Order: sequence, then C-alpha cells, then structure tokens
Amino acid sequence: MATRRARSRNVIDFCDSDLDFTTHEQKKQEVNKHTWKMAVLEQKEKRKHVDILREFRASFFSMNRLASFPWTFIETELQNKSSEFTSELLKQTCLHPLCETFPPSVRFRRLFLTELIKRQEAAGCDPLDELYDALAEVVGVEETPDCYKSYFLPNGDAISLLESIALISEGTTGLVTWEAALYLAEWTLENQQVFTGRSVLELGSGVGLTGITVCRSCNPLRFVFSDCHSAVLEKLRENVRLNRLGEETSPAIRVDELDWTTVTEEQIRGIRADTVIAADVVYDPDVAGSLVKLLLKILDCSSAEAQPEIYICSTVRNPETYGDFKLQLEAAGLNHEVMTGPVGAVFPYNRLAPLELMKVFR
Repeated sequence: MATRRARSRNVIDFCDSDLDFTTHEQKKQEVNKHTWKMAVLEQKEKRKHVDILREFRASFFSMNRLASFPWTFIETELQNKSSEFTSELLKQTCLHPLCETFPPSVRFRRLFLTELIKRQEAAGCDPLDELYDALAEVVGVEETPDCYKSYFLPNGDAISLLESIALISEGTTGLVTWEAALYLAEWTLENQQVFTGRSVLELGSGVGLTGITVCRSCNPLRFVFSDCHSAVLEKLRENVRLNRLGEETSPAIRVDELDWTTVTEEQIRGIRADTVIAADVVYDPDVAGSLVKLLLKILDCSSAEAQPEIYICSTVRNPETYGDFKLQLEAAGLNHEVMTGPVGAVFPYNRLAPLELMKVFR
C-alpha cells in the first residue's frame, strides 16, 4: 500500500514538474509573441512614416492642393514635441535634391512652408532652424510665369515638366497637366502590352506627361508626340529634352506639329502608328468634330488587318459636348467601348473628377 502511495506521489510530482515546464514554455511563448507583436507594430509604424513621407513628396513636387496633404498625420507626430519628423519631411520636399534642379513655384513653396510652421507652432514644438531658413529663401523672391512639376513613377524615378502656373496661358490650356493625362498615364502603366514594341502616336500631347510615362515605362519602338500650338510645341520639346529623350535614344522620339484640320494622309502613313492615344482633347464641339475626322482618316490609312488601337481619355466637364462627340463617332461609322476596371493610384490628383477612357474602333 505504501509502495503504491509512493509510486502515485512520484507520478503526481512528475506531472507537476511537467506542468511547471509547460507553464514556463507557455510564458516563454507569450513573451516571444509579445516581442514579435511589438516588432511588427514597430515595422508597421516605420512603413507608415515612409508612406506618409512619400505622399508628401509626391504631392509637393506635383504642386497638388495643400488641403489634400496628409496633415492629420503630422499633427499626431507633432504632439510628441519632436522635430525629427519635420526635419525628415523637409528632406523629402524643400530640401530634396530635386527641388534644387526642378523647383515647384515660389508661391507654392512659400505657402507649404508657412502651413508647416503654423502647425508646428500650434503643437508647441521647438523652432526648427532648417524650416525657417527654407522659408527665408523664398520670401520676397519674384515669381516666374513657369515652374516645374515632378511626377514620381512606381520605380521612384521622377518625370519633371516645365509647366505654366496659369491654367490658361498664351491663348491655350495646353501648358499644364490635366487630370485626364494623369489618369491615362496610370492606365498605360497597367497596360504596357498596348505599347511595348509598337509605334505610338499621341494627339494633343500638351506638356508631355502621358507620352513621357509611356516612353520611360512601356518600351515602345517609336513615339511621336504631337500638338499644333507653337507655345505648346516649344514647351513640349523642352520637356522631352529635360527627361533625356530624343531621336537618338531608345525609343526613338519625334515631336511633330500636327494640325488636325490640315494633316495629310501622307503624314499619317509616315507615322505608321500601331497605337494612338489622346488625353483631354474633347473640350469643344468644333475640336471634337475635327478629332472624329482625324481618327477616321487614321483608320482609313491603315489596312483592315492592321488597324491601330485608339484610346481617348477625357474629363467630362460638359456632358452635352462629350455626348455630341460620341454621336459624331457613331455618325462616322466608328464604335467606342468605355474602358472600365480599376487603375492603380500612382500620381496625386483630384480623383473625384468625372474621367472616362474609351477605345475607338471601326
């Protein structure tokens, strides 16, 4: 009996020690899990910081509306009374090397820095010399009619463009980048097969964002930028040069003066376009009529077996004008298909704008 009790005691002791070991292991796992969770949270916080800095950088260099900047995150950071994040933010904006070469407008930089100072002072943070020095550099500096805007590609490279500060300048709206061009550029990045190894013609290239995006990211064989306004063509050629593109580069680049009302079949055949794109060119009934005639001529100059793909992206500011454009396409025997489906957000712009991308075909 005593032996049985002793044996039972040994079993219980063994179980207790096993339980102690299990409890110890559980505690160890809990500690490891807590440490892992803390590490994950720290990594997420770091990624959040990086993403916010990138968002500020993209919005700053494209001169997006100040109200659209992620200021709420900054307010949270400034509550810690630390100037470290502000210093990092300056390095991604006003103190970024790109700002030395292709600076946004003086007024925009001044407004941005003033807003940043207001928020830092409201949070009771210590003054940051770099911030006030940056503001001093743009106070009293005379504004120029042109400035640079830069748009970052997914690989981190920037497309820098010389643009007009005024929306309408020299009798044209073609000296600034509009939402439809940004949307079409994003679409090209997700549909590179439409351009790879092909000859591409862009109608109404403006300052060149969409076309330069295609040339830098989609590997076309040839690319022809085109417009008809002399001031636009001058700025377009400058922007092509700024982004290190030209006749001797790959792809081979041309910038052509192309008047839709007088272009000849010989000119169109000489371009040999496999793909045709245009953004924000349907804004006036007369212009829309000329565009329809041009598209018909482009298709007529190609064989039935090798019809070019045509994509037109529009901001629908006037539904009546846009609807009339569709009716004119139909009257000319041309069909269209609205391209739906999500497009990844690459560039900052007003995504509430009524944008539509269509494919035109016979």
